[in-house]
Amino acid sequence: MLRHTVYLGIGSNIGDRLKHLQEAVDLLSSLPNTEVTGISEIYMTEPVGVTEQERFYNGVVRLETGLLPENLRSHCKAIEHNLGRPEQYIRWSPRVIDLDILLYDDLTIQNSVLCIPHKELTNRMFVLIPLLDLADPEHPLLHRPASALLDTCPDRSVLIRLRKRIAMNT
Repeated sequence: MLRHTVYLGIGSNIGDRLKHLQEAVDLLSSLPNTEVTGISEIYMTEPVGVTEQERFYNGVVRLETGLLPENLRSHCKAIEHNLGRPEQYIRWSPRVIDLDILLYDDLTIQNSVLCIPHKELTNRMFVLIPLLDLADPEHPLLHRPASALLDTCPDRSVLIRLRKRIAMNT
């Protein structure tokens, strides 16, 4: 079966943030025809939008999957819900878990449900830096590698790399 390389952004800023990220990765690794093949370092980052909230723990997970993008998104939403994120929430509000499809091979999709590559990918240090821990993929619309996008990223926030890591299930 055809497998696709997908990069997911993961984040949490409620409760035991590292535990929530680990639980999300464990659930991702149990998805059908899906394997977690890489996990970035985890970084403590400043919140975006609503700044009066706890700092986030952010990272990037690389998957190899046979799931189609829409199906993968549905699974990610189910994982978020399973870990305690409500279906309806205020944008930029605190969250137990956040899973975003950043890149799916070199696919581009823009509709009311799904935007691949993620529309904020080029504007977020907390996405680009962990992505570069794993690879330097090319942005399928801009045709520039993530390392070049980092050079022009308008976000000037400081990321703090944590010593603790997320484990990959083998």
